[in-house]
Amino acid sequence: MSPRPVVTRFAPSPTGFLHIGGARTALFNMLYARHKGGTFLLRVEDTDRERSTEAAVAAIFEGLNWLGVKPDAEPVFQAARADRHRQAVMTLLETGHAYRCHLTVEELEAERERARAEGRAIRSPWRDRVHNDPDAPHVIRFKGPLEGETVIDDLVKGQIRFRNIDLDDLVLLRTDGAPTYNLAVVVDDHDMGVTHIIRGDDHVNNAARQTLIYQAFGWEVPAMAHIPLIHGPDGAKLSKRHGAQAVGEFADMGYLPEAMRNYLTRLGWGHGDSEIFSDAEAVSWFDVRDVVKSPARLDWAKLAFVNAHYIKDADNERLADLVRGDIARRGETLPDGVDRHLATLIELLKEGAKSTLDIAASLEFVIKTRPLSLDEKCKGLLTEETRARLSRLAEHLAAVEFQREPLEAAIRAFAGQEGVGVGKFGAALRGVLSGGSPAPDLATALTALGRDEALGRILDAVS
Repeated sequence: MSPRPVVTRFAPSPTGFLHIGGARTALFNMLYARHKGGTFLLRVEDTDRERSTEAAVAAIFEGLNWLGVKPDAEPVFQAARADRHRQAVMTLLETGHAYRCHLTVEELEAERERARAEGRAIRSPWRDRVHNDPDAPHVIRFKGPLEGETVIDDLVKGQIRFRNIDLDDLVLLRTDGAPTYNLAVVVDDHDMGVTHIIRGDDHVNNAARQTLIYQAFGWEVPAMAHIPLIHGPDGAKLSKRHGAQAVGEFADMGYLPEAMRNYLTRLGWGHGDSEIFSDAEAVSWFDVRDVVKSPARLDWAKLAFVNAHYIKDADNERLADLVRGDIARRGETLPDGVDRHLATLIELLKEGAKSTLDIAASLEFVIKTRPLSLDEKCKGLLTEETRARLSRLAEHLAAVEFQREPLEAAIRAFAGQEGVGVGKFGAALRGVLSGGSPAPDLATALTALGRDEALGRILDAVS
């Protein structure tokens, strides 16, 4: 009998933003399915109606779309399948793998206290009662085995064993008939044909309970792989104090989606010493069995390195649009003259940039309006001799084509005519052009400003 085609799924709960840990899980699921020639699915686990929001659903979809993680079918919404979940629970009741539990809130709390004191799992006295009233308020609990072990052959962690006596009889249907998480997950994964469950290792305990539910239905249990969580650079659990967590925050910080895919794939998985690899190479190489067992650490320096690589190779028009967005979020706009040839400037500015924010910051000086307010350092450089020299430089540059290479040659030629090094007037020229803001090299700064603005700033300073 040939093996089933691989089907993976990402199943986020829409109760908040798409965390980078969740984004990496989605990415691993997609890569493994692609690697095996299978199918990658998306399921929104929105059964918690009080906490699930449309805004969170939209944020998840937007984050996955930005990252380039795309399912092979339309998303499934778990809440819409509640009738199917209830039907499945009735099947478990009929086969003796579930029972109606009429414990009151007070009785349940008392049982919980006894179980805690005795170091055992919660057991309802209704577990073995034959006669009970289905019309009286009750929940429906899973009737798990009390002997033996449940064994998970985890693709990442190896074999994990659970004593069945330690697993409580979890609730399948609440008093109001709402299905619970573990029940819904099993039914949905089975109905969607999921063969491999790849998720965070905070779900390891759920794996045992879900395996027992699969076995009670007589269904094949999917292979499971539980991925260690992402920690901060200090080794502690990732939190707000470590910086960005939501995928959208990384987009706003100037990271490219292809860089994030590369970085997140490498975070806890690797192929030899390869740090930079294409999407096609990731699909070709990725196997969830190669994910490391220990938590990965978010490394901002390595992310910046990877992002700089992709910025260097990115299309200039695309980068120009991203930089415009970065500048717009600052509440600013580029001068029309600069905006028209922004893509050309990007080619000059992206070398060494670690994010699109770096490029946007290097353009901050062009947004300033004349006359510029010069800082004290620049004013100190503007001696009478330097003012006269910059005035002559302005005349010299007036006849030059305002492109980087001609301007570089013109500045060197002018320094030769003056019998000094460029350093003799370069710092003053930079200050005059930038007004103290970060700026690229002199020729690029002149190119970015354009002839009229650049010469106007120089003449303002020397007059």
